[in-house]
Amino acid sequence: MRTDFETLRTLANYTINLLNESSLIEFDITNREKLVDAMATEFGVSFATDEDIRDQAIEEVEEKMGVDNLPEDVTESEMFNHARKEIIKSFSGENIGGLYLVESLHQSSNRITKFLMDCDLIEDVFGTDEEISEFLVSKIRAFSTKKN
Repeated sequence: MRTDFETLRTLANYTINLLNESSLIEFDITNREKLVDAMATEFGVSFATDEDIRDQAIEEVEEKMGVDNLPEDVTESEMFNHARKEIIKSFSGENIGGLYLVESLHQSSNRITKFLMDCDLIEDVFGTDEEISEFLVSKIRAFSTKKN
């Protein structure tokens, strides 16, 4: 499965459900979609999607070949495939549910913990930063688009 912003939305929805079921956050249900979108955007800082990698590889090919010299379908070119593989390699090949880690899972969980504390769409957060961060690491590590 190719990942895109919808995959980040799925991860956000999964995370919000687990936080809510574990009574770690409280929010107005009417704001759920806004919260999912906001968290997905925040996850976008920590994770790269296949779509992000594709766009970055195209940019690299454009820089090397020039926009006017691009093949008709740049994604079929050898240069594109090489650029894409190098980008993926830069993430050490680590991914969760097809999302490539731009920063460590620990850093990502700290980022989301801060997001939860600062987000106007969240009414209350229960637990210490450390408890929430540890919870997020364990739950995000188990994320799979197939299960969710």
